[in-house]
Amino acid sequence: MRLFHVSSPAGLAWIGVGLFGQVLFTARFLVQWLASERAKRSVMPIAFWYFSIGGGLILLVYAIARRDPVFTLGQSLGVVIYARNLWLIHAERRTG
Repeated sequence: MRLFHVSSPAGLAWIGVGLFGQVLFTARFLVQWLASERAKRSVMPIAFWYFSIGGGLILLVYAIARRDPVFTLGQSLGVVIYARNLWLIHAERRTG
């Protein structure tokens, strides 16, 4: 626990939550990169937005729990943007 600068099992659990959110958030770049390599052009697969919102929400919860106002504000805006992109994608598919 000393490695992560926490003094309780609950603190260690929050570190796990934060790391999981970061892994999801990082996975979006891998998904986008692999999709672009396969297509031989830059593409943005829908999975990118799902990983973005999943990782962003988990990191937002983590930031709130850690009482980090800068991190909380940064993740809040991102989650709104990711949700809006998913909304637009699904709206386009319904009409189109």
